[in-house]
Amino acid sequence: MHDDALRTRLLQEASRVIAEDGPARLTVRDVAARAGTSASAVYALFGGRDELVAAVGAEAFRRFAAHLGSAGRTDDPVADLLALGLAYRTSALADPHFYRVMFGTGGVGARTASGPPVTARPTYVALRDAVARVLRDGGAPDAAADEAAAAPALALWGLAHGLVELELGGLLPGSPDERAQRYEAALRAVGAGVLAPS
Repeated sequence: MHDDALRTRLLQEASRVIAEDGPARLTVRDVAARAGTSASAVYALFGGRDELVAAVGAEAFRRFAAHLGSAGRTDDPVADLLALGLAYRTSALADPHFYRVMFGTGGVGARTASGPPVTARPTYVALRDAVARVLRDGGAPDAAADEAAAAPALALWGLAHGLVELELGGLLPGSPDERAQRYEAALRAVGAGVLAPS
């Protein structure tokens, strides 16, 4: 009776509520009305409000991971690092509500009781590993590259996240193509700086 299209629509509407108002404001009845269905459909598909909130967090992470995974891996570590940064932006712009669910202060399923946000670790690890590949390609031994990758990875993540947040907030001028070009230019410039041999 309830299909994948309805499930996707409910997740989309719930992500909007959570991103805009926080998880505390989400109600089953409101999400159902926004999706043009009944509250019983939400209960049938998710079990309840808390399960819907958890499903939104899981869907946000799934979509984000799929975008980052699309960057792929080639024989060119520098190109791969750039592709990862571009995939980060693509994910945020394609799914802005889900992106904000993961990285917003009221992030759903993003924080654990004892550690950093769930999304932070795989994002950081993917970026750190890509930076380490660039360093190894430049002649750094494996152990040294892994250790030296931490600071540049954090700097690049901060840059990507900051620029994406500015763009999502409507604070970056220019056409979509101009913003994409400036984003890539910033990644290249800062990447060249933080990855330069010291």
